Amino acid sequence: MRPIRRLTGTDGPDNDVTVFGGISVRKRSRFLGAAAVMACAAGLVSSVGAPAAAAQADGPEAHFVVLGPQNAEGLSRVEQAVRDAGGTIVQSWPQIGVIVAASPSADFASVVRTKPGVQGAGATQNLAELAQPALAAGGLESRALEATTDVVAAGAPGTESASGDPMSVSQWNLRAIGADEAHKISGGSADVLVGVLDSGIEASHPDLAPNVDAANSVGCTDRGVPNTDPAAWAPTTSDHGTHVAGIIGAARNGVGVVGVAPNVKMASIKVVNDAGYIYPEYAICGFVWAAEHGVSVTNSSYFIDPWYLWCHDDVDQHAVAVAVTRAIDYSARRGVVNVAALGNSNWDLSHTILDEGSPNNGTPVTREAGNQCVKLPAEVRGVVGVSSTGVENRKSFFSNYGISETQVAAPGGDSRQIPDTPDANGRILSTVFNGGWGYKQGTSMAAPHAAGVVALIRSTHPDWSANRTIVELQRDADRIACPAGKVYDPDGTGAWLATCQGGTSGRGFYGSGLIDALDAVR
Repeated sequence: MRPIRRLTGTDGPDNDVTVFGGISVRKRSRFLGAAAVMACAAGLVSSVGAPAAAAQADGPEAHFVVLGPQNAEGLSRVEQAVRDAGGTIVQSWPQIGVIVAASPSADFASVVRTKPGVQGAGATQNLAELAQPALAAGGLESRALEATTDVVAAGAPGTESASGDPMSVSQWNLRAIGADEAHKISGGSADVLVGVLDSGIEASHPDLAPNVDAANSVGCTDRGVPNTDPAAWAPTTSDHGTHVAGIIGAARNGVGVVGVAPNVKMASIKVVNDAGYIYPEYAICGFVWAAEHGVSVTNSSYFIDPWYLWCHDDVDQHAVAVAVTRAIDYSARRGVVNVAALGNSNWDLSHTILDEGSPNNGTPVTREAGNQCVKLPAEVRGVVGVSSTGVENRKSFFSNYGISETQVAAPGGDSRQIPDTPDANGRILSTVFNGGWGYKQGTSMAAPHAAGVVALIRSTHPDWSANRTIVELQRDADRIACPAGKVYDPDGTGAWLATCQGGTSGRGFYGSGLIDALDAVR
């Protein structure tokens, strides 16, 4: 029997493969057989030609994804099925055979599944819209852990470093991956566009303004309907996306900090609503947008709500997982490298989890989440899953891990690993609201380091495919072995105990190893 880990509201490998509705899953790892149900037909209609979003009803409506053929003609039949079942079409994505629908009926999914041409259907928000208002806490990983600390106001003094950015002396994280040396060769290319799928980017921030691509930015939080109005992709309640953006691409301009790839452009792709939720329709919109607007790499520092793990033996959750995977696969086929955070619960994602925290927008139910359950988007096949390290190049005490799930490790900060910097802060310094800077820690901070290195690779080798870029990212990484005895107890109390599989390879904690920015530009 596999070990069971307990999950309370956040988050030895085998080769067993289980198939759920056409999707093969290995140890709650990546989708291994997704291509069988996600082949893309040629000449698909783009999102620009999708039906206009339906007007919202006066009363409460639940939201659903409905699956159909991945072409305009076949999906039109499914659109009619949605209407026949009493639903309205919010957004249609013929490129991936996905419709976002709304209905006041809790039975809509079970009814529409019986209609001709429908391949699956499921509620995206666990019908919470038909009950009480959702709780104000969504899938941005561990908000208390990643809360901004030690905010530095605009214009604060600092000691200028070689980069010319005064606060870079506190960026131990860049030195840990050789980014300071890489910048002597290249800071990336303005032809490379990074899609920051997050809570929005403060485009007026002095460290970000030179690199924000407003023309390719979008908001996706209105039921998953793309909206290019700047107000739709600007941050409102969370500085999370602004902090992530600074790690990726804060400009080298003599102000504040510097990013891993300070010359690349960034698109704000807002997928986090004001309550902090990242619902599936938002993420689907974001990945399709990235696929069709010249994005080279995306960063996803979140898990998709309201289920921490989406289980394929549940007919609703299965349909949603397929829809999200189709969107990610579509972006990958169009050359996008997708990077995602693994999470902050110190869980071994290669083991079964007793989930007592999902759904997180209503009353949680206790369930055993095993092989059939996946964390979206980090466990989709082809997505680069990133664990977190501190200044000592050891696993951050909070970081999730897994021998199958971890592709690479990157600095995400660790308040218990203290750097030799002027402020001795082990978290990650980056941009925050109101033109300021502040510290956060989390795998949310690790993933954008990896996305920045991917951007450097794609700048250096613009002709490389997405797959070759990922291979190079892993090949360049610097191996870190498992701790002696495999057991890791960072504070000696057992509260953050973790077991690393992989021996000298360190794969359980670190995947292929710590990312290397210098190798990326050579």
